Amino acid sequence: MPGKKIIIVGLSAIVLMFNLSWAEDGVEQKIEGFSLHGYDENGEKAWDVKGDTADMQGKDVVLTNVNANTYGEQEVNITANTGTLNQEKGDMVLEEDVVITNKTGERLMTDSIYWNRDKDLVSTKDDVVITDDGLTVTGTGMEAKPGLKSAQIKEDVTVMVDTEPDKNIEKFVTITSDGPVEIDQALFRATFDKNVVAVQLDRILKADRMEVYFTEAMDNITKLECIGNVVIEQGENRTYADRATYDAVTKKVTLSGRPKLIFMTEGENAFTASGN
Repeated sequence: MPGKKIIIVGLSAIVLMFNLSWAEDGVEQKIEGFSLHGYDENGEKAWDVKGDTADMQGKDVVLTNVNANTYGEQEVNITANTGTLNQEKGDMVLEEDVVITNKTGERLMTDSIYWNRDKDLVSTKDDVVITDDGLTVTGTGMEAKPGLKSAQIKEDVTVMVDTEPDKNIEKFVTITSDGPVEIDQALFRATFDKNVVAVQLDRILKADRMEVYFTEAMDNITKLECIGNVVIEQGENRTYADRATYDAVTKKVTLSGRPKLIFMTEGENAFTASGN
């Protein structure tokens, strides 16, 4: 990579010869205790990759029990049972029990990850689970920065938030959508698309699109912005609108765009209210 220095450490001089000249002869070599470090243009350590064993296969190094770290603003640890490192590009494919943990304790788990060092992007087509204090995200397919500050979950997304973690009775908000879902921790926001449904106890909120705003710790919801074909259900009662804003602090809902309310009485008749 431009502006990057790569140094192999912890190996004897002969290991440094496991390069193109050996690979061209069809020779594959297996070594114990592999460590690769990368430094930025200022000489600061940018990343490292370690493995219990390494098979040198041309430009690729196949590792077992991978343990990788990135440093600086996006400080994370990545572990996997196996991994393949491309020595020219610095890209990695990690497989089997892949876990990414950032410095705040947020964790991503999946079966495989492609780590593009040039774009500083990790991606997978497999199922993913992201956990943080009071927050769990599941889905299929993902692209994210290694620090997990910005992520897109592609399909079948479910987000579960514990809204009252310090109380004896836990109250969860569960949000599902067909996806994609964009999670931006810099803005403390998650944006859900397609068939979005939020459920808390007996309350159900549906919309075409939903923007969910969190506290700075990303452990509690402060506001929901619902856009398009909004439906609020509680028991037999229904509320319809083009747009709805739910303030999680005041517990109030503001409706706009042809709001219509239908309340069921204890009898067979319903009371209906509508407006513009």
